[in-house]
Amino acid sequence: MPQTLTLFHTAPSNIATFDRLLAELAPAVPVNHIVDESVLRDARAAGAVTPEIAGRIVNTILDAAKQNTRVILCTCSTIGACAEDAGRFVSIPVLRVDRPMAERAVATGSRIIVAATLASTLEPTRELILDEARKAGKEVQIIELFCDRAWEKLEQEGEPAYFAEIARRLREAASSGDVIALAQASMAGAAALCADLPIPVLSSPRLGLEAALKA
Repeated sequence: MPQTLTLFHTAPSNIATFDRLLAELAPAVPVNHIVDESVLRDARAAGAVTPEIAGRIVNTILDAAKQNTRVILCTCSTIGACAEDAGRFVSIPVLRVDRPMAERAVATGSRIIVAATLASTLEPTRELILDEARKAGKEVQIIELFCDRAWEKLEQEGEPAYFAEIARRLREAASSGDVIALAQASMAGAAALCADLPIPVLSSPRLGLEAALKA
C-alpha cells in the first residue's frame, strides 16, 4: 500500500482547495483528509490553544501517524504551531502550511502586512513570521490587518463575497507594506483579485503543499 499525505483541516472548505492543488501538482499522491472543526471553534472561544485543545491536536497527529502516512500537513494557522510541535511525538514530518509563506514574506520585504479573517490567527502568524525573521537575521515590521467582516460574509453569502471583502481591505492597506501574507488557507482565493496591487500577496496553500510534497 502506498504511503499517503495526510492533511489536517479545521475547515471543510479547505478540502476542495487542496484537492485542486494536488490534482495540479501531484495527482498520483494518495491523500487522506482529516477534518476537526471543533479545535478551531474551541480555540476561538478560548482566545488561544489551551492545554486541553493541544492534547486533542496531539492525539489527532498520533492517530494519523498510524495510518500509513508519510507526511502530515496542518492547514490551519491557528493550531499550526501546536501541530508542528506535536511532530516531536511521531517519526514522520509534521508540517504547518503557513511556514513556507512566512519564509517567503521575510525574504520579500521588511514591512509585512499580515491579513486575517479570524482574530485567533493573528498572534500565531505574527510569531511564525518573527521566528523566520530571526532565522534570517532580519528585522521586520509586522502590520496586522484584521478583516473583521469577512468571516461573517463567508458564513452568510459564501466564498465570492468572502474573497471580495478581503480584497477590498487589502487594497486599503497595500500602501503601508512591502508584502501581504494571508494568514489563513481559506483566504487564498482573494489573492487572484489583487493581481494589480503594487506589492505581492502571498497565500499558504500552494507553498505549504509544495513543501509537504518535497518532504
